[in-house]
Amino acid sequence: MTDNYVPPTAVVDVLRLLTDGPQPGVVLNSPPGAGKSTAVTYMSRELARHGEQVRVVAQTNSQVDDLVTKIAAWSPDITVGRYTAHGYQVPASLARPNVLIANRFPDLRETPIVVATAAKWLDPVITERGPFAIIDEAYQMRSDTLLRLAPMFERAAFVGDPGQLDPFSVVNVERWTGLTWNPLQSAVAAMLANNPGIPERQLPHSWRLAPHAATPVSNAFYPFAPFASAPEQALREMWIPTRSIGNNPVDRAIEYAAANGWAYYQLERRNTVRTDAQAVAAVVELAVRSLQRGTMVRDERDPDGTRLTPERVAIGVAHRDQMAAIKTELAGTAYPSIRVDTANRLQGSEYDLVIVLHPLSGRRDATAFHLESGRLCVLTSRHRHACIVVARDGIEELLDAHPSADPVPFNTAPRFPNGWEANHALLEHLSTHVIPAP
Repeated sequence: MTDNYVPPTAVVDVLRLLTDGPQPGVVLNSPPGAGKSTAVTYMSRELARHGEQVRVVAQTNSQVDDLVTKIAAWSPDITVGRYTAHGYQVPASLARPNVLIANRFPDLRETPIVVATAAKWLDPVITERGPFAIIDEAYQMRSDTLLRLAPMFERAAFVGDPGQLDPFSVVNVERWTGLTWNPLQSAVAAMLANNPGIPERQLPHSWRLAPHAATPVSNAFYPFAPFASAPEQALREMWIPTRSIGNNPVDRAIEYAAANGWAYYQLERRNTVRTDAQAVAAVVELAVRSLQRGTMVRDERDPDGTRLTPERVAIGVAHRDQMAAIKTELAGTAYPSIRVDTANRLQGSEYDLVIVLHPLSGRRDATAFHLESGRLCVLTSRHRHACIVVARDGIEELLDAHPSADPVPFNTAPRFPNGWEANHALLEHLSTHVIPAP
């Protein structure tokens, strides 16, 4: 990012509404790869020019570190504070002259921009109220956290992706369903429900998803907030310079994904345990084989083309036991560093090639967890070049056997799209990219 950055109209509107609007908050919705972090970085710098401290709130330490790095790199004339816990290990990326790291807030009171996790901003030593806050990944923040944070700022911009996962909890939350103070709502949902008239703006384009990916993801998961691939992007290209031997379905799936951006590697129909050994072996073989064959990628970042590396490949799953099984299998290969993670932890990340173990693969039922539209949205929107979905045949029939008939409680708006609709929509797209497994 450079000073040549021209902010989208939505970002300009958010800044205007935040500084001069009648409401205490404004929402900036961002589809996958729309430049959310760039928008947060730009807004932080512009607000800092008002002469008062800007407080940036993120949800995890890695998100905080990324934001501090970006803000400090783009604004070397502005000191950026990183508010930390005791014992924090400073990453090399923060070794910059304009980054001030402190675990005591008094040391940061004169710092123009301070970035910290939501949990750290709840430190009771912070008693003064700031004029502005930017809440990054606001759809990942629980509403009870926002309730505790609200006294710390006068106005806030809520930035996040409405199509991704809601805040996660291991407890039963039905007792709070329909209540305006439901603590398991996202911060954005609670704020909009309790503050009529809060304006919303949306970033219109995805810089991550190419047209062949943006269209099906938008249709399946963002029917009421559609977006398109950024038109200014250079041509995306993925190719394999080596020829395959024989007619290996794994090779055919990789070649098809390289040429079309998607592949649906379909195993035979069967009900299985979650750690389906055949599916685990398939996702590992697809990832390893794509690297063994020297897959190449070309885009605006690498116009001359570059070889796909393990750091640019990810495997996404729904459950931690699936993640553990795949990691164990990868440990015996030449590429144990390939990232394997759940959808919850993959939010916000980006890779060239993503291999997804479908949440409904091999299941006998379609529970609310597995039908969560945000889970499948995250898994199928992390890629810049290609996504290979691995699943057993029969998901369409499974969905039809478990129709969406959940009651909508009072005071609760229905979720659009619901998981049943989103799964069917994406499956309809994937059905044109099937590569049968042996």
